[in-house]
Amino acid sequence: MAGIKYKIEENEGVLSESAKGWKKELNLISWNDREVKYDIRDWAPEHDKMGKGVTLTRGELKELRNILNNMNL
Repeated sequence: MAGIKYKIEENEGVLSESAKGWKKELNLISWNDREVKYDIRDWAPEHDKMGKGVTLTRGELKELRNILNNMNL
């Protein structure tokens, strides 16, 4: 993406993969040299292109975990 700087600090895991090789990943990312946040989005195989996603602080990720743990899946 033009004008946006990012650095994937840590890959936490892959949630799914499309037939075209794009992967939905949970990563710890620094956006524009800011503090790292957790990020869920689709990535091209070389991490040179990305889809829309959601970025979460550590606290928000903990709340999401609590919500998911309480769901009847």
